[in-house]
Amino acid sequence: MKIAVLNETSAADKNADILAALDGRGHEVINAGMVKTGAQPELTYIHTGLISAILLNLKRVDFVVGGCGTGQGYLNSVMQYPGVVCGHILNSLDAWLFTQINGGNCISLMLNQGYGWAADVNLSFIFDRVFSVESGCGYPAHRQASQRQSRETLEKISELAHRPFAGIVATLPDDVINPAIEYPGIEELIDVDSIEDADLKAAFQERMKS
Repeated sequence: MKIAVLNETSAADKNADILAALDGRGHEVINAGMVKTGAQPELTYIHTGLISAILLNLKRVDFVVGGCGTGQGYLNSVMQYPGVVCGHILNSLDAWLFTQINGGNCISLMLNQGYGWAADVNLSFIFDRVFSVESGCGYPAHRQASQRQSRETLEKISELAHRPFAGIVATLPDDVINPAIEYPGIEELIDVDSIEDADLKAAFQERMKS
């Protein structure tokens, strides 16, 4: 699995903890930022939510680990976009249930509030569980069929409720999209020339040009 790690500025100092907790699990981990508080451009959860959606919609990654001080801001930010199913994960049981029931491709972590003694161990426990079960299989067993159907229904609702991603990229305000696409390493991850969807490619070409 290819996993992106995205920290907003208030939680940049937790970046190393997340990387350490993901290490040795056999996944390809892309550290997309932020790794240092105060680095420029500075990414808030508004920007990390957008970057997460870009990487997922372009299929550059399979899964995103994000978050912010409480985890709520990033959750709300990333869920504004199509193609994203994110859970607010506080502990290993959250992770275990979210993977099975919701089959998501993104998690939001609480990285300042309550982040104290053994918080790094809690991160490790979360990743132990989030990758330990079949995504979207359903839980408990007698609810599996119903939960799979509900997840498929939510995917259809998301498609209907959101504009095409190309239109979103084309019309986002400069102060939202520019810090995201100008952050070191993001342009290379987007890799505009390799985007297959013509509308999406054109939208990114125009934004990169400006």
